[in-house]
Amino acid sequence: MNINSIWNATLNSLKTQVSSLSYDLWINTLEPIDVIDGVLYLSTTSANAKNRVLSLHGEQIKQSVKALTDEIKDFVVLDPYEKDEYFEKLKFEQERSLAQSQKVNNFNKKYTFDNFVVGNSNKYVFAAAVGVAEHPGKINPLFIYGGTGLGKTHLLHAIGNYLEEHNPELNVLYVTCEKFVNDYIESMKNGGNHYNSKFREKYRNVDVLMVDDIQIISKHTGTQEEFFHTFNDLYQNNKQIIIVSDRPPKEIPTLQERLVSRFSMGFIQDIQTPDFETRVAILQKKAENEKYIVNKDVINYIAENFDTNIRELEGILGKVHFYACLHMKEVADLEDVMESLKDHVTSTKQNLTTDRIIDCVCRYFNVSRTEILGKKKNKEIVEPRQICMYIIVEMLALPLTSVGQIFGGKDHTTVIHAREKVADLIKNNNRIKIAVEDIKSMASRQ
Repeated sequence: MNINSIWNATLNSLKTQVSSLSYDLWINTLEPIDVIDGVLYLSTTSANAKNRVLSLHGEQIKQSVKALTDEIKDFVVLDPYEKDEYFEKLKFEQERSLAQSQKVNNFNKKYTFDNFVVGNSNKYVFAAAVGVAEHPGKINPLFIYGGTGLGKTHLLHAIGNYLEEHNPELNVLYVTCEKFVNDYIESMKNGGNHYNSKFREKYRNVDVLMVDDIQIISKHTGTQEEFFHTFNDLYQNNKQIIIVSDRPPKEIPTLQERLVSRFSMGFIQDIQTPDFETRVAILQKKAENEKYIVNKDVINYIAENFDTNIRELEGILGKVHFYACLHMKEVADLEDVMESLKDHVTSTKQNLTTDRIIDCVCRYFNVSRTEILGKKKNKEIVEPRQICMYIIVEMLALPLTSVGQIFGGKDHTTVIHAREKVADLIKNNNRIKIAVEDIKSMASRQ
């Protein structure tokens, strides 16, 4: 619709209906500015002119416009102050619409609070995530940590999906720490105020910032500085910050003290390995969502024998279902479990040797095989050595004397001490707990 053409035709019609004086004073000074939802918006020179137009010629204008087009049902006259307000509002709506169209988070719609299985291992972190989604800025920052495949990413996407549904006007940004680091490096490489300003606009002009795998930032001193200022800016403006890590703030190596302090200001909660009951519930939910038909015995067997992480549990269930479908069976049973997982179990047993566990520990702690099997007693070596003894005993059930022989002919009492010490640390030290879980998972894979 060309509103200028419509308005010019309206003026020609009104010329024949009103006096020349009224036309020149009140009508010809009107300016068409917009048409929205069948309403023609006109502006005039003053509040007094607006009142005179409406009182003297309001009905004539309305009828003249309606006679020319069915698309306009009414009109509004704005004085100069109202005109400025109108354009400010229009600009705001356009910018918000542009921001909405440029959102690239693409939260996975499968990850919601409704399909997150809550158990003893995650009930507190789940409650915190729901609280943040319902009241952004109240629990700030929220720091979630835990091992691989336990549901941290699910919770982030659930928060994002909830906010998009209930608060679509909020600007929510989800990034990995690697992405934040790369963006910062790119801005520094290009140099100039323009690139720095663009970087800061992206990360500070948000209502909710989610950063995954924050532990990666420990290797980048300059990026820590920038993230510190980004954090402060958002926090001071009551913007929600959600941070995810594989360990608590105090156990992230080389992380600046002031960042440790900032991360600890809000709510810190770990997400633990699910217990048997929760693993059963997770498998049942997966079967329900994917329309898998499996016997209860299948669910219980998988839950009892695989406890490393949720991704592995769900992957194994999918493999059993697929095997049953290949053999034209409507319901997957224990026979399908044994057959479909035969290679998996055999492979795991074949690979799960003392050598494999030792190699995994060495890679995890970045120590050599010679050091871990030797006699050095510095903390950097003793701790991995004791953890290695503990995992070998736990996973392979070897005699304590045999384990001692592997570690340079140590007495079985040394192995007992290592096993008991690590067992106690697991209960009270999340860093050790996560390390043991991750190494077990590494050793079980292949």
